[in-house]
Amino acid sequence: MPRLLRVDSADPTFMELVRHLDAELAIRDGSDHAYYAQFNRIESIKYVVVAYDYDKAVACGAIKEFEAGSMPGAIEVKRMYTLPESRGKGIAAEVLAELERWSAELSFDRCVLETGLKQPEAIRLYKKSGYVRIPNYGQYVGMDNSVCFEKKLSLSNGPEYWPAWGSVGFERGDL
Repeated sequence: MPRLLRVDSADPTFMELVRHLDAELAIRDGSDHAYYAQFNRIESIKYVVVAYDYDKAVACGAIKEFEAGSMPGAIEVKRMYTLPESRGKGIAAEVLAELERWSAELSFDRCVLETGLKQPEAIRLYKKSGYVRIPNYGQYVGMDNSVCFEKKLSLSNGPEYWPAWGSVGFERGDL
């Protein structure tokens, strides 16, 4: 089980993982990359999870609030990434579950996200994690390469829910 740490977008480890993510997406998205990149800025994201395998940061993800009124009750999952050598171990699913728990703690009732058709492994992860396809929202309306998903949350979303994780020095896995 990876060690999960709650941070924000100023965390240098998160910023390094995002550089790897952006480099991979530039290749996958090709000429569409510049359009999508404008929606993936990480400045001022308050809710970030970084996964460590022993002492090495291997995966990340974030949740970002929508502008007031645009999607009431929803928070958006952003910047999900796992280093290639750490894929297939369930780490991304752990990061996603932690983001869902955090979203529920913040009183959001659903997570929404966008991914690309050129990311089939991401689509499989989201479907396996209980996300359902929804019409493209916001800036993704009319984008043929975009696929949007949603998952309804409950206060006890995911296993081992305990709101003290990430606060007062506790990390998931410490207990």
